Amino acid sequence: MGKFSVIDDFDRKILRHVQRNNLLTSAQLSDLVGLSPSSVQRRLNKLRADRVIEADIAVISPTALERPLTMLVAVELARERSDIIDRFKRAVRERAEVMSAYYVTGETDFMLIVSAKDMSDYEAFTRDFFYNNADIKGFKTTVVMDRIKASFSLPI
Repeated sequence: MGKFSVIDDFDRKILRHVQRNNLLTSAQLSDLVGLSPSSVQRRLNKLRADRVIEADIAVISPTALERPLTMLVAVELARERSDIIDRFKRAVRERAEVMSAYYVTGETDFMLIVSAKDMSDYEAFTRDFFYNNADIKGFKTTVVMDRIKASFSLPI
């Protein structure tokens, strides 16, 4: 983790609002946090430059894009060597189907959140991504029945 600048109460107020709605203008944020729009904009720029705000993202409906299936996939590598781990991380970053990925402790090495059009689409993904990769010992899939919450919000 990199070194972050000191985050004061105004920054926390800005972050609280921005993580709920990243489309708020500097003028709207100004009214909400009690600073001038230019001060809010300077703080936002600094928070982004310091990578406190890592990304401006939107949560998109998977159904609207005809990708209604979401799978949680636990992946176990054949061996835990840094080159294998790094190669798998690169492969994950290159696949659009992988929405999120976590390198974890426990019985599995990685947890992935994968999007698919249907089970045939997911099967094609597994054949290409998992079965054709000698570094993977195995994987277990859990199909999501209902997305209850989709968020990257942190308590501030």
